[in-house]
Order: sequence, then structure tokens, then C-alpha cells
Amino acid sequence: MTNEELLEIINKEAEENSKFRHCISICNVTGCAAVRSNELVAELQAEVKKRGLENEVQVKPVGCMGLCAAGPIISVQPENIYYREMTPEEAPAVIDSLGKEPLREKLIDIAKEPFFARQEKHALVNSGVINPERIEDYIASGGYSTLINAITEMDPAEVIQEIMTSGLRGRGGGGYPTGQKWSTVAKAQGELKYVVCNADEGDPGAFMDRSALESDPHRVLEGMAIAAYAVGASQGYLYIRAEYPTAIKRMKAAIKQAEKFGLLGQDICGTPFSLKLDVRLGAGAFVCGEETALINSIEGNRGMPSLRPPYPAESGLFEQPTLVNNVETFANITGIIKKGGKWYSQTGTAKSKGTKVFALTGEIKNTGLIEVPMGITLREIVYEIGGGIPKKGRKFKAIQTGGPSGGCIPAEHLDTPVDYESLKALGSMMGSGGMIVIDDSSNMIDMARYFMEFSMNESCGKCAPCRVGTVQLYNLLGKFQQGQATEEDLVTLEELCDVVRNTSLCGLGQAAPNPIVSTLRYFRNEYMEKIKPSASLVKENS
Repeated sequence: MTNEELLEIINKEAEENSKFRHCISICNVTGCAAVRSNELVAELQAEVKKRGLENEVQVKPVGCMGLCAAGPIISVQPENIYYREMTPEEAPAVIDSLGKEPLREKLIDIAKEPFFARQEKHALVNSGVINPERIEDYIASGGYSTLINAITEMDPAEVIQEIMTSGLRGRGGGGYPTGQKWSTVAKAQGELKYVVCNADEGDPGAFMDRSALESDPHRVLEGMAIAAYAVGASQGYLYIRAEYPTAIKRMKAAIKQAEKFGLLGQDICGTPFSLKLDVRLGAGAFVCGEETALINSIEGNRGMPSLRPPYPAESGLFEQPTLVNNVETFANITGIIKKGGKWYSQTGTAKSKGTKVFALTGEIKNTGLIEVPMGITLREIVYEIGGGIPKKGRKFKAIQTGGPSGGCIPAEHLDTPVDYESLKALGSMMGSGGMIVIDDSSNMIDMARYFMEFSMNESCGKCAPCRVGTVQLYNLLGKFQQGQATEEDLVTLEELCDVVRNTSLCGLGQAAPNPIVSTLRYFRNEYMEKIKPSASLVKENS
């Protein structure tokens, strides 16, 4: 496919869309499907057909619009009207209101609502705008033109240099410089090179990758293809957990569509560049989010981490050089190559460039998916974008960032900018993007034990510090919960956290104690209150 052929599709789509007086877009990803968005789409389509408006009104299922708390959300264009919490029963009223007085009780003022106004979309630029199941819709938005330009007008080194200039860091949690990783794979020697998309999202409360795959699958594929061209890879895999059926369905369909249009497969766009992509399903093991465990799983082995070095960039899948990036990282690539690394680097902080996608959940009014510039403060996220604590009389207590591998940050640090270094300094981490807000009705020992139970259950068991240590930490926290802990138990808890962090094989075990360490740091009084008096003190008081 050439740019001329893309332009032909764009013009055809524009001509097709121009005949409609109104376009009704409905959020139709997993979150909204749970509150009947599929039925809403069907009812709107039926109502349009019933009234003979097929050539005037377009009903368009789209990806995530972000504000999950208000789902299903629909938009009406060109009026730029947005409605919240729509039901299938309200489909006739929506059609009745077209070109007339809107449904005031359901309106969302997008321009004034901080949830939308404070965001900056790079990775999610098409989410909630295009139909994720139509490649033509993606192409009409400018999709795949960047890939064509990259493989026909840039050499691989130029592509890598743009990524280096952008300052993009891996969005999977570690924050390793993306351009540096790509450069390592490009320089590595091997008979065959691989590119792998890590979509094994398993953090409690996290749905960033799922939403991106369901909302804009072709953007991830285009990013992977550009990456493969840059590093010299000809085979790639998307590793998606099996619990994401909609994401799997849409990604498989997107691959077939891209192959049909000549944008994947052999001799793409008449060039020597070829790329075959396949989907591999994960069985729900959280540890497979770690890249060496993921690689073992793709190879058909048990998903367990391996010692590094060698790193996958030099010897990964089938002992060949392998580039592993997560969904959000790949979703950023097209924008960077299209607009330039300098453009991307203008957003964010000195060391944390660009934007970050977060799943905002917990005791917060506006739960949902957000994309914000690096450097925004936690306070702005919680109280402006998030709308604050919903329960009357309750106050903010902490925010858990980084999922089970992160830490709990208290109210006194709400003005901390969200970037890799600042969160790490507070004893937490960026992680892949989970944010759970906690109010003062929660006990922090309970929170720490919840996350420790998750890490304990998800441990692959390969190394003793993680396999045994997480169980002992979990049991110790149980003693605190029951008010049976001693001062010696507190000392043991802290020492064991240090051992597990410093001797575990992979990131799961190394980060597992973080919730305990951070709650001990900021909420130590809750632990002290649960320590039973020593025998000598009881005797003295009696």
C-alpha cells in the first residue's frame, strides 16, 4: 500500500461520512459493555432504521471515552454534545433530540469538566473517536501513513534517533529509556529478531492496556511495525492475558485487516521489510508481566523468570535478540515518528517526558482512564480530574501507585509531581499505571496485607525469598490485624521486607514488600496500635 492508496481510502471515508447529518458515537469497550452499551448500540441502530434515517444518522461504536463512572457515554456530532449513564431505553429520546434541545439531565460539559479538560491525549488520541473494528476508520484518522513514511523515507537509525530524542521511557513500570533498548536490539547479532508487545496486564485495579487494545488496536500494531523496522525484526507477538476476550478478538481482527491491506506480512508497501504478527494468550500468571517469564511462556515453557544477563535485547525469544515493550509504549511510537522526538519531549519533566496513562480507581468520584502530562501533581489528579472523595464525611488518606509493586502515598505528599524519580523517592513507583485512592475508612495494614496476598499467590515459586518470604510477610501482617503482634514481630517484619526486596530473582519478589514498607513509613502508628503489651509491662501495670 502507498500513501496514494491511503489517501484514496481517506477520501472515500470522508465522502461516506459527509452524507450523515449526525454521528452518534457510543463507548463500547468492556467497562461500558458491563452496563449494557452493546444493547444501547443495538437500540440506537434499530431506532434509526425504524425511522428511515439510515442516510442521515450514523451510529458508531467507539473505544473508551475515559469517564467509566459515567458510562455508557455517547457523543453526538457535529453538535459536540456528550451524555452520561445512557440506557438502551433512552435511545428514542436521543434520536428525538437530534438538531433540537439536548437531554439536559444527562449532559456532560466536556469543555468545563476537569476530568476531560485537564488531560492531554497522545497514546489515547483515537480512543472514543474511531471504530476500533474498522481499519478504514483508523486510516481516515491518519493511521498507517507514519509507518509508510518510516519504511520508505527513513532508515532504521533515523527512526531510533527520533525515539532517543523524544526521551520516551518504557511505560511498563521500569521506565527504561525506550530508544536505548531499541538501539541495543538493533546492534545485536542474530539469525532472526523478534518484537514482543507485553499486554499481560494483571495489577488489581488496572485496565490501561485492555482499554488501549480494545479502543485503538491498529495504533499498537503500527507502533510495533515501526519498532520492528527500526531494530530489524521480522516476527512479532502480542502476549495478551486470556481474561481479555474483547481485546483478543479486536487485535486478531486488526492483524487480519492490516495483512489484507498489505500493511503487515511480506514486502510491506513494496519494500524489503516484512513483519508477521501473532497473538499469544497468557494463562493469568501475574509473573508473566516480567519479560523473561513472558518469553518463557511464549516458547511454550512454564512462565518463570530467568537470570539476567543475558537480557532479552541480546538473547531473548528462542535465544534471539528480542525487543519487549508494553502496550502504552507502542501506542506512543506513531505520534513520535509523525511529529518528531522534539515535539514529544516538550511535554513532561526533565527526566520523565511525555504523558502517562493511568487507571484511576478506588474511593474517587471520577473513576476511569486518564492520560496526563508527566509532572502533574497527585493533588491535581485526585481533586481536579478525579473529583475528590465521593463519600460524605470521609477524607483522603492515601493513594496507591504502581499496583501491588508500588506503595501508599499519604496526604502530606499530594503536591508531589507524578514522574519516575519523585514517586520512587516516596517509596512507591510509576508501575504500568494503576492508581487506587484510599479514604480514611480504610486500615493501612489491611491494604498492605491485601497486596501481599496477591503477590504471595502470584509468586511463581522459583526462588525461595519470594516463595517463602511473601508467605511469612502475609502471616506476620495477620498477627498485626488480630492484635497479636509483638515488638519483635515488627523488627522481623522490617528485616524480612529487606531480605525479600534484595534477594528475590525478579521484579515481582523485589517489589512485593513495597506496600508494607511504605505503610510502615507513613502509617507506622497503625502498626504500633496493634502491638500487644509486653509481659513485663502487663505485670508492672497490674
